[in-house]
Amino acid sequence: MTPALLGLLFAACAAPPEGMIWVEGREFTMGSTHADAPENERPAHHVKLDGFWIDATEVTNAQFKSFVEATGYVTLAEKEVDWEELKKQVPPGTPKPPTEMLKAGSMVFTPPKPDARININDVGGWWAWTTGANWKHPEGPDSSIDDRMDHPVVHVAFEDVLAYAKWAGKRLPTEAEWELAARGGLASKKYMWGDEPANEDAPRCNIWQGSFPAKNTLKDGYLRTSPVRAFPPNGYGLYGMAGNVWEWCSDYYRADAYKKLASGGKVLVNPTGPPDSWDPNEEIPATPKHIIRGGSFLCHITYCESYRPGARRGLTPDTGMSHTGFRCVKDREGP
Repeated sequence: MTPALLGLLFAACAAPPEGMIWVEGREFTMGSTHADAPENERPAHHVKLDGFWIDATEVTNAQFKSFVEATGYVTLAEKEVDWEELKKQVPPGTPKPPTEMLKAGSMVFTPPKPDARININDVGGWWAWTTGANWKHPEGPDSSIDDRMDHPVVHVAFEDVLAYAKWAGKRLPTEAEWELAARGGLASKKYMWGDEPANEDAPRCNIWQGSFPAKNTLKDGYLRTSPVRAFPPNGYGLYGMAGNVWEWCSDYYRADAYKKLASGGKVLVNPTGPPDSWDPNEEIPATPKHIIRGGSFLCHITYCESYRPGARRGLTPDTGMSHTGFRCVKDREGP
C-alpha cells in the first residue's frame, strides 16, 4: 500500500477531532484570475498541499471563554497600551497620546450618522478606539457577549490566537490552507459559492447591505457579527469562510508575495508565506503584518469586496478589532 493511500485510509477511519473537517490534500490554483482583482491577489499560481483538519466554524465566544477559564489568559486588548512599543510604529517625534488613549481597549466599528459627510478614504469616520472594549465587551464596557456565545470571538490579537491554538493542540492555517478550504472544491471561482455576485435580497453570508458605512438595511439580519452557523456551509462543510469576521493566518503579509513566490513557474508545495512583511501603503516601516482572510460584516461591493476566496489583507499582530477573529487547523496524526 502506498503512503498516499495509507494516509487516505487513516483519515477516513480515524475519529475526526471534535468540530473539525478534513480537507484532502491536492493541487489547486491560488489567487485571483479575474481582471478586476487587486494587484496583491495576482498572479494566480499553482499550489500543492497536504491534507489537514480545519475548524468547521470560527472560534466562538464560548470556546474562547473555556480557554480563558482553563488558563487565566489575558488578551492584549485587556492590557494597558505600552507607549514604548507603540511609538516604534508611528512617525518619529509623534507626541505621547493622552493617558486615556493608553488605557486598555480596542478598535470598535462605530457607524456614522446617516446624514454625516463621509470621506470613504478616511476609516476614522467609522472606527473608534474604545476604552474597555475587548472580547468580553465587543462594543465597550457596557456591552456583553452573554447572548452571543455562538458568535465568533473578536478583539483578538495575533498573540492571543496563537495562545488559544497552542492550548487547543492546533495551529493557525497558512494562507494557502485557508484559501483551499474556503474554495470548498470550486476551482478559480470569484466567490465562495461561484461567480454570481452577492445578492442583498438572498444573503449568502454576513456582509454589509445598503450604503456603506452609514446605512445598513439589515437584510441578512445582522449589523455586526452573526452566529457562526447562521449561513449555509461551503462545499467542504465549512461555515463562515465569507464575511462575518476576518480570520488570522500564520503567514507574513507582503503585497508582492505572489509575484515573488510564482516567479519560478513551479508548483509551490506546502508554502508558508514570505520571510518578511511589506505593505506599499505604509508611509513608514511598521510592525510586520500577518495575513487576514475572508472579509467581514463590514464588506460591501462598493468599498471592500473581500468576501472572495482570493482576497487578502495584512494586519499588525498587536491589533484587535471588532471584526477580526480566527479558526484553527490541525495536522493529520499517525502514518
